[in-house]
Amino acid sequence: MDRTAENQRIVITGIGLAAPNGNTLAEYRRALLEGQSGVEAYEIRYFGKTVAGVCHFDNLKYESRRELRRGTRAGSIAVYCANEAVADSGIDWESFPKERVGVYLGITEHGNVETENEIYQIKQYEYDCSFWSHHHNPRTVANNPAGEVTLNMKITGPHYTLGAACAAGNAGLIQGLQQLRLGEVDLALAGGVSESIHTFGIFAAFAAEGALARHADPARASRPFDTARNGIVVSEGGAVYTLERLSDAKARGARIYGEIVGYGMNSDATDFILPNASRQAECMRKALASARLAPSEIDIVNTHATATVSGDAIEIEALRSVFAECPETYVNNTKSFIGHAMGAAGVLELAGNLPSFQDGIVHPTINVDELDPKCAFPTLVLNKPLEGKDIRVILNNSFGMVGINAVLIVAKYEE
Repeated sequence: MDRTAENQRIVITGIGLAAPNGNTLAEYRRALLEGQSGVEAYEIRYFGKTVAGVCHFDNLKYESRRELRRGTRAGSIAVYCANEAVADSGIDWESFPKERVGVYLGITEHGNVETENEIYQIKQYEYDCSFWSHHHNPRTVANNPAGEVTLNMKITGPHYTLGAACAAGNAGLIQGLQQLRLGEVDLALAGGVSESIHTFGIFAAFAAEGALARHADPARASRPFDTARNGIVVSEGGAVYTLERLSDAKARGARIYGEIVGYGMNSDATDFILPNASRQAECMRKALASARLAPSEIDIVNTHATATVSGDAIEIEALRSVFAECPETYVNNTKSFIGHAMGAAGVLELAGNLPSFQDGIVHPTINVDELDPKCAFPTLVLNKPLEGKDIRVILNNSFGMVGINAVLIVAKYEE
């Protein structure tokens, strides 16, 4: 297979997103460059007061109230992002053959929110299961978020979700790319979504692990690499991309955000939670080999770092082994602005960096008052943007629980 042929080169032609600090790419990018956090005070049943990244998109823009009641929060985010992505792409959606569209969405988990809510509801009736919702099964099947997109947009091509923990967003893009290369579809709606903040269980579990962020100022709670970091800020969100073959995108004169030139996925096979620096480094090298690039040709590495004490240091250890001799490879982190959007993390973080191809600015990691020596790296961009750079290649890291890793490389498109 000749991956240099235009029908094998896969490009990004549309982006739709819902982030805690923006509902369009322009809003989101502006927030990242202006240091605007999307983390706020939050309270959830049983667990109580905490902080979270909450999305505030218009969920009635593409769905009726009845559809929202019947569906799920993850589905609502997915529907919004998918419609925004198609609109942003400029494709003639009305005439596009819907059987040639595939929907591939990464998720961390799905169904916990609905199950918790329905158990809470029947508790009011002494656990009488006759009050259990008949919508439970379609709400909680694993393919639901992608399925809700097909129902809403009348897509008759394939759809499924990919359960890949916090590497799921990148996995969704990789799947879309592969299906386009195989000729299974002509347009892929690919990315990731998360409804995590609506389940008390995730907050309780991270708290039990000693890995849930706490701070008097919610906007400063997510602080990767800082000596005072104390855990994850749980967030919701989503990002869906329209992916097309370069030949098709050029034929219709599409704007191209970037070209996916390489990727890697592997497994740690060492621990349920604790990441493995060697396996992370192997995954980055695998992506570089796929892209036929040297480490020094990467201009931005967007880190996965979630602001846990061990996780951040382990990822920096992996970066040192791959990029130690790369003085022009800049390293940043997007979770410091939005928290950890789980299945949507990788694709939201990539989206926040893609405008660097046009504006030449590397957005920073914020909330770093004192850099942890274990996280020191010479080209970390901290607290203020780095301007005036020629950005041509971005490497995006996403690492998840039970040891799943996904790395994506996107290059600036040039003829």
